[in-house]
Amino acid sequence: MPIRIRKASSGDVEAVLPLVVDFATSFDTDERIFRESFFRLLENYSALVLVAEEDNRLVGYCLGFWHDTFYANGRVAWLEEIMVLASHRRRGVGEAIMKTFEDWARKEGAVLSALATRRAASFYKAIDYEESASYFRKLL
Repeated sequence: MPIRIRKASSGDVEAVLPLVVDFATSFDTDERIFRESFFRLLENYSALVLVAEEDNRLVGYCLGFWHDTFYANGRVAWLEEIMVLASHRRRGVGEAIMKTFEDWARKEGAVLSALATRRAASFYKAIDYEESASYFRKLL
């Protein structure tokens, strides 16, 4: 059965949780905070949570946002998180998620799609992203 990419719904919360746990390498996922955030994000008009499913099983997800900017002369879509089960990588799932995210971003008026990555630069280069800047962070 082909991979289906769709907007997440409230019923996906339990299936997305283990994917988030696998994604998070710098933080331990707090399940209570995850659930609260998940439902808030579903209601946030500038956020998008997508899921990838195959045979009624979630095999990936992404979380992204659009926001207005000065530097890009318009909205920018920022991909915050994307995760595909190891068993489903290199099968087009990530690319399908990204295409759906980019389509949403265009529809929302974004002129640029951007993200930060430590582990997947070759994937993003293969789908026509280019390196642009260094990423810095500060825990608050």
